[in-house]
Amino acid sequence: MLHGYLPSLLDGAWVTLRVAVFSLLLALVLGLIGASSRLSPNPLLRLPATLYTTVVRGIPDLVMMLLIFYGGQVGINLVTDALGLEYVDVNPFVAGILTLGFIFGAYFTETFRGAFMAVPAGQLEAGRAYGMSRWQVFHRVLFPQMLRYALPGLGNNWQVMQKSTALVSIIGLSDITWLADQAGRTTHEPFLFYGVVCVFYLLMTAVSGLLFRWLERRYSVGMRRAAA
Repeated sequence: MLHGYLPSLLDGAWVTLRVAVFSLLLALVLGLIGASSRLSPNPLLRLPATLYTTVVRGIPDLVMMLLIFYGGQVGINLVTDALGLEYVDVNPFVAGILTLGFIFGAYFTETFRGAFMAVPAGQLEAGRAYGMSRWQVFHRVLFPQMLRYALPGLGNNWQVMQKSTALVSIIGLSDITWLADQAGRTTHEPFLFYGVVCVFYLLMTAVSGLLFRWLERRYSVGMRRAAA
């Protein structure tokens, strides 16, 4: 089957899936930090976060990938040369995760910022009036409601991020796209192997879509009952 390339394609699919998941975790962390900074009254926090989202969202993902991987490697080795240290070869797997997480952290920042702003301020004041600590107000009042507002945007960005993992193939990472390209060149059947890649991404996004729809229903239970 597939001229004996199926095992390597499965290995590549596992690499792609790990890149997507680790990038998502990094993007979520950066998004929460960025949203909190953008909503901060302190300009030392707000202005850098605004600059981050503006610049990153305005640069194509492909350009950012090349800039961070190749430009970052040059910058790191300029420092190591100056310190008399050995040459550092940046790992494509790590570089792919850092780049995708950094890029989509900017999009998640705006998603979280809008979700935080959608929570009525009066509910937070009521929580504090009941004697709740800042942490209790956050995880009992703010976070559950914020997440309900954020989930649709997070789901959309996650779907885009999954497809963007194909970009890591340009920096030499042996993901499913890179392996399919090599197999297609060798067998002269590129449509066969790119078709396999398409099916893989369709399956991954379909499963993710079902998961996010379940989460949206889960966090909208109270709202549905109230509406009823």
